[in-house]
Amino acid sequence: MISIFIILAILILYNINRMTTALCLQKEIAEEKQPKVFRTINVLITILLISSYVDILFN
Repeated sequence: MISIFIILAILILYNINRMTTALCLQKEIAEEKQPKVFRTINVLITILLISSYVDILFN
């Protein structure tokens, strides 16, 4: 169960990062601000994935 969840989490993070790259290009976000955008989105998605795993684990 945990291995499937980890594989899916990696795929989700990869797709989110691809979409973030597209967002940065479309909205023409400055190069200096892009790392902050990526960091914020990755932290929020990681929190969401961890809370989802804990929810699945205890239910």
